[in-house]
Amino acid sequence: METSFLAEIHPKVVHFPVALLTTYSVLEIVGIIFKKEFLSKSALLILCLGVITAFLAVLTGNQAATDFLYWSEESSALLSQHQANATYLLWLSAITCGIRLYALLTKKFAGYIRYGFLILAVIILFLVIRTGLYGGDLVTKYGIGTDLYQNYEVE
Repeated sequence: METSFLAEIHPKVVHFPVALLTTYSVLEIVGIIFKKEFLSKSALLILCLGVITAFLAVLTGNQAATDFLYWSEESSALLSQHQANATYLLWLSAITCGIRLYALLTKKFAGYIRYGFLILAVIILFLVIRTGLYGGDLVTKYGIGTDLYQNYEVE
């Protein structure tokens, strides 16, 4: 089975947004609760990097899904859940990043607005976990992204 370069690097790329967006969420939550500006500013930088890597993970993941030829009804349904959660995560992270940059540049990251970002950080963390669980199930339950199907021929 021939796969493209983008499909082949998805398993390697996907760990970066997981780590970065999880770290963002933790730093944002801790920075807001304990009112540590350094943590909040660090969180923003990590969020920006997380958005870039999440875009790459979605791009490579979509190619990997296109290149894979042996979808069953169950694995296809699981893929749909994985893709939906990854897309929600990418969009929410990108929108949060944009609003967060605006709030920083206009010096409006204060008061109740901070707690809105705390809620967004929790939602982002939830989506990271859900997306990762669905992706992990695709690998462990169906062997997708492994060498299991390498010697199969498409009929």
